[in-house]
Amino acid sequence: MNLRVGYELQYEFPQPTPAILMLNVHFTRVSDLAMPDSIVVSPSVPISGYRDGFGNWCSRLVAPTGRMLISANFVVRDTGRPDPVVPDAQQVRVEELPEEALVFLLASRFCDSDRMLDLAWTLFGATAPGWARVQAVCDFAHQHITFGYEHARVTRTASEAYEERRGVCRDFAHLAVAFCRALNIPARYCTGYLSDAGTPPPHPPGDFAAWFEAYLGGHWHVFDPRNNVPRIGRILMARGRDAADVAMTTTFGPNTLQGFRVWADEIAGSA
Repeated sequence: MNLRVGYELQYEFPQPTPAILMLNVHFTRVSDLAMPDSIVVSPSVPISGYRDGFGNWCSRLVAPTGRMLISANFVVRDTGRPDPVVPDAQQVRVEELPEEALVFLLASRFCDSDRMLDLAWTLFGATAPGWARVQAVCDFAHQHITFGYEHARVTRTASEAYEERRGVCRDFAHLAVAFCRALNIPARYCTGYLSDAGTPPPHPPGDFAAWFEAYLGGHWHVFDPRNNVPRIGRILMARGRDAADVAMTTTFGPNTLQGFRVWADEIAGSA
């Protein structure tokens, strides 16, 4: 299947403002691009790029005073298959984990697993280690948190999401990641596009999505506590310890987001 994917972000800057953008498709999906996922800015300004410590592609620019439109519109090829489910994937003992997974066992800015150790083992200690335990974590987060855009707060931690019982997709992911790390399961936060393919209408307005990956059986596996069902058309953009590592835009000065539109729609025919 082919997905028409993109975004339009409209900002107002009262002064020249440096910014970092993390808006490109992850390098693991670049071969699926039917056309470049180029960032277009209006007015035009120079853009430079670099890879961060997690391998995500980042773009740098200085936004001029006034309005700026940041956008992209491209096509991605996808298998059309839902997220894989591997119920026999086993938990890997900490001493046998690869070094690159160890950082995803540690507490981080929004995934304060060190504050949730006792709670995690009380809630999930009796579940079978491995896939079943991670799925139990997702089931809990899915049922415990009430979703609503009006509940969004960019400073909310996993422990606060647990206490407040409300939030958006990033809060579901943060809570599940924190629980997994407290249970000695490496978990990394992911962000990207998620199509509505295979889901019944009416469909909500487009948005960027958050989910996570857990390391089980020697591989990273996708889990989505917000939706809690395998989904079709998941396009990864960035991975990190939590949302602080993969912010779509980081601006170093005052600004106002005046417009926001995201899409990931199935299209007919070949690209």
